[in-house]
Amino acid sequence: MLTVVDHPLVKVHIAVLRDQHTGTDAFRRHLTALTRLLAFPALQDLDIASFTVVTPLAQTTGYQVAKMLVLVPVLRAGLGMVEGFRDVVPDTVVSHLGMYRDHRTLKPIRYYSNFPASYHDHPVILLDPMLATGGSAVDALDYLKAEGARNIRVVSIISAPEGVRKVEECHPDVRVFTAQLDERLNELGYIMPGLGDAGDRQFGTVPE
Repeated sequence: MLTVVDHPLVKVHIAVLRDQHTGTDAFRRHLTALTRLLAFPALQDLDIASFTVVTPLAQTTGYQVAKMLVLVPVLRAGLGMVEGFRDVVPDTVVSHLGMYRDHRTLKPIRYYSNFPASYHDHPVILLDPMLATGGSAVDALDYLKAEGARNIRVVSIISAPEGVRKVEECHPDVRVFTAQLDERLNELGYIMPGLGDAGDRQFGTVPE
């Protein structure tokens, strides 16, 4: 199921991220700020557990996250979304998943993973700024489920209809949260109008 997060500040940050004149530092700052906004709806149904808190004046009931959150950023672009989530939920596990897209076949190639098997029953957030063809997301979800994960959500900045459909067809139990559903993919598999390559733009490796 797709949730497009509709908030005025989401629109403001997306406009900055789309702008080809936005520099590397500004791109990272706005990506982090936007991810913070996405974290709240994505974690709306997060399980919490009660415990006793003693204030300077009295004893009361407090709450804590029931099971530690596992963030799975898809390398390398997904790294830019980690800080936004950790700002909201500081105690998290970060499990990296290395993937790249073969530009000839548009198929995902996985080259690195370190998902901690002992956290298979914890809530898992797959982070990737761009949900384009959906191939990488589906491959990542296949991998995470093979490792035992079941409570998984996908969080992206910009999604294409084709990618959303692909995830819904292959993993109908996984919720997708995005800041923007764009028009389509072009012939090279890039989201239109999109924002370019999110990895290159946040790490300063945009080809000249």
